[in-house]
Amino acid sequence: MTSAGATPPPPPPGPAAPAGVAPGRQIRLGLRANLAQFSLLVAVNALVGGTLGQERTVVPLLAGQVFQLAAFTSALTFILAFGAVKAVTNFFAGTLSDRFGRKPVLIAGWLAALPIPPLLIWAPDWGWVVAANVLLGVNQGLTWSTTVIMKIDLVGPGRRGLAMGLNEAAGYGAVAVTALATGYLASAYGLRPAPFLLGAACIALGLGLSATAVRETRGHARHESASHARAPDRPGEHLSTGQIALLTSFRERALSAACQAGMINNLNDGLAWGVFPVLFTRHGLSVAQVGVLAALYPAVWGAGQLGTGALSDHIGRKWLIAAGMMVQAFAIGLVAISTTVTAWAVAAAALGAGTAMVYPTLLAAIGDVAHPAWRARSVGVYRLWRDGGFAVGALLAGAIADAFSVVAAIWVVAVLTAASGIVVAFRMYETRPARAAPAG
Repeated sequence: MTSAGATPPPPPPGPAAPAGVAPGRQIRLGLRANLAQFSLLVAVNALVGGTLGQERTVVPLLAGQVFQLAAFTSALTFILAFGAVKAVTNFFAGTLSDRFGRKPVLIAGWLAALPIPPLLIWAPDWGWVVAANVLLGVNQGLTWSTTVIMKIDLVGPGRRGLAMGLNEAAGYGAVAVTALATGYLASAYGLRPAPFLLGAACIALGLGLSATAVRETRGHARHESASHARAPDRPGEHLSTGQIALLTSFRERALSAACQAGMINNLNDGLAWGVFPVLFTRHGLSVAQVGVLAALYPAVWGAGQLGTGALSDHIGRKWLIAAGMMVQAFAIGLVAISTTVTAWAVAAAALGAGTAMVYPTLLAAIGDVAHPAWRARSVGVYRLWRDGGFAVGALLAGAIADAFSVVAAIWVVAVLTAASGIVVAFRMYETRPARAAPAG
């Protein structure tokens, strides 16, 4: 009891806000509860895609028309450098975002991108282009990985497929728009400098928004982790980074199946990026026509993910992934046998549709299985494998094209893509959480 007139003791303090959340802010998971911040991150990832898209049409043409690189193996070194660096950066992005927070890693990724347009504009030799793609790999690994992790943090388990669909749709929709725009800029004003000024604008705006408007989301992951009910057959919370890498890469059936499918997916994307534009120009297409075809594939890919991500929340992940790999294999084979713009357009649209079925669904599957405490690192490991596909694809396609032909390289990639879909069908189990009322 307190005596009359005495000041009552203060109430006990409430629980401290988790790291990464401003004191006094209540954490709520779900798309609706975090709509403003989620929408901002969608816009930021569109700018990440725009930074990548500035290269899709123009850089493969620079190799032959400006730097006179006749061998595919030499010309594809820019994709090899990009893929290898991005793959490794993805791994560290997950680890660093767990240790230091998501926002600092996002900003670091944008800072790495600042020199890219000047390097491409003023490159006196091919080595400068390769150097620009090393930085592009760092940029994409840090920024794209982090926006994926942040959206998974915000939405919780109920709308994970939809969240990944929106994220990837924004990114690859922007790739398509910038690929198309840079094709027309290059046709009207030349391969340099006009196309890369668009990329410079994306980088400046992305850095500004990330530094001033994006908020930290690591606390949301910790909030989810505190109430996470682990399935009895899935790994728990306390794993080292090495254990997570082994589990994600090889030991856990769904995670490892997703890793190999992601790698093959980006292997064939590397083929589309580095080889298709050269194939099209050899058949007499103009730079503007190549730009349209280079844009059509990521445009269908980007738009399709608006539906496929949400669809995977309803019908499941496994068979959407397996079917998507088979559609990609068909589309790549169609490119190999075609000789007209119309046929290639159909193939590009089919390749985009198959990739849309796979891309957000693989990320959602990783989020389904990985514990919130180490989910960011598992996403990093998956993206290490996935974007390593760029490097493998550049080496494989370049070597086969030089030794045999461009068409032979395309057929080999088509067969590998079909085989990957078969692996998913036999190794992966369904990961989608049991249906419940989704948050947000």
